Amino acid sequence: MGLGEMATLTQTLSDETIELLADEFERKIEIVSVAEEEEAEPEVAADEAELAERPPVVTIMGHVDHGKTSLLDAIRETEVAAGEAGGITQHIGAYQVNRDGKLITFLDTPGHQAFTAMRARGAKVTDIAIIVVAADDGVKPQTQEAVDHAKAAGVPVLVAVNKVDKEGADPTRTRTEMTNIGLQPVEWGGETEYVDVSAKTKTGLDDLLETINVMAEVEELRANPNADASGVVIESKLDPGRGPVVTLLVQRGTLKVGDAVVSGSHWGKVRALHDHTGAKLKKAVPGQPAEVLGFDGVPEAGEPFRAVENDRRARQLATERAQRLKSESLARRSGRKVSLEDVFRRAQEEDAQELNLVLKGDVAGSVEAVEDQIAKLPQSEVHANVLHRGVGGINESDVMLAAASDAIIIGFNVRPVGEARQLAEREGVEIRTYSVIYHALDELRAAMQGLLAPEEVEHQVGEVEVRQTFRASRIGTIAGSYVRDGRVRRGDPVRLVRDGTVVHEGRIGTLRRFNEDAREVAAGYECGITLENYQDVKEGDVLEVYETRQVERELS
Repeated sequence: MGLGEMATLTQTLSDETIELLADEFERKIEIVSVAEEEEAEPEVAADEAELAERPPVVTIMGHVDHGKTSLLDAIRETEVAAGEAGGITQHIGAYQVNRDGKLITFLDTPGHQAFTAMRARGAKVTDIAIIVVAADDGVKPQTQEAVDHAKAAGVPVLVAVNKVDKEGADPTRTRTEMTNIGLQPVEWGGETEYVDVSAKTKTGLDDLLETINVMAEVEELRANPNADASGVVIESKLDPGRGPVVTLLVQRGTLKVGDAVVSGSHWGKVRALHDHTGAKLKKAVPGQPAEVLGFDGVPEAGEPFRAVENDRRARQLATERAQRLKSESLARRSGRKVSLEDVFRRAQEEDAQELNLVLKGDVAGSVEAVEDQIAKLPQSEVHANVLHRGVGGINESDVMLAAASDAIIIGFNVRPVGEARQLAEREGVEIRTYSVIYHALDELRAAMQGLLAPEEVEHQVGEVEVRQTFRASRIGTIAGSYVRDGRVRRGDPVRLVRDGTVVHEGRIGTLRRFNEDAREVAAGYECGITLENYQDVKEGDVLEVYETRQVERELS
């Protein structure tokens, strides 16, 4: 009350208010966000003797169409690319390959910039990043992006120069281009390993796997398999038959069937474990990806997970986390009230148009990637506002939310379920579904452009030189003029320029030729001109005649 705010015992306060209250009562507090709390959870120090070697986790990154999935296919001899829409990887997958009795875990991250967030997450959990560059295409913007992610994560980089068998392939030029972005080959005195490969003919794959194993030995990758399991959610989806299906990467400890696990605001008991081939597992060890059944919901991709002592503890942690997330969201919302000054400022800037969206996808990573790209669209005048995002089919609740908020529903690899489509038709809600993310983004950009107010573009139509001036008692100053360029019409907007400086802006009042009123005078002819409400015209002045046109604008 002393701060001018009425609040009940159960009400959520903003972080700033809590800090002010703590100072008032001379108490020390530390506000920790849910994300920071996850990171701050204690890591049990393992005895050196308990540490065992674990497989390296390798992320394949690079430009779209440079052959990342094809390379992985060649390594594990399966056809993932054939099943992907447009031949482009849409989700993160995790796979294991055996090389000379040593396992290597691969994360297959989609290569297009729309999945920057997913790719960055892949780099965070990885030990070695393979940057795939096509020998016939060289370095592209996404190649640079992938290198930046790997460097930011402090991950050792191995460059796979792919398509060396293709006509026009030039591995040496590719190495030069990669050196220019900071990855100098070992054979040229640098620190980056390069391997020439061909996913098509399967040449160089043995060298690639051998190099990965050598790099892994140098890194001395070890973990304690006897600790409680912990790691990262690689992907999560809602399967109509099996419920929430979560792909986990175990980073330490051993995850077993029957373990109680918690990830963010979701918890579960491991009912079943499967490896990347779909075979049943009894346990998953450090460095191993596993598909888990038994979660109560779909945790966020990239969220840490850990095993706890029992179901009750898992449920309690998940409930606490859910409450904390809700409180943080409420506090953020209450701290973001729009002031009158904001209203005035937006009114002066011509109110920003809003495009409300409801996003649904088959997996959390795809939804996150779409949202990430929407945030990157220029939003100064048209604001794309994501009201709700979720995993699973488009349901009646989504349609009602869209109807109440004049929103469009965007579905990625999902379709309306139950009565949702009929309800959408009744309520006039538009549902758009896509299987490739870039089509969705292109149409969104077009929709946002349609909301932009047209731009007024000025176009000069004539230039007139004042050669003499006359005074007429009834009319005022008449400018005896010569049209040097274009044309001049009665009523046209005009600028009067004197010695390079604009001294007046107005309109053409009267226009005459040989004592006759004229509607228009073209270049090369003389005329008499008066300006509306302006008499101070002088010999040598220049009149710039212009018009304004409305032009449809594009998002910049």
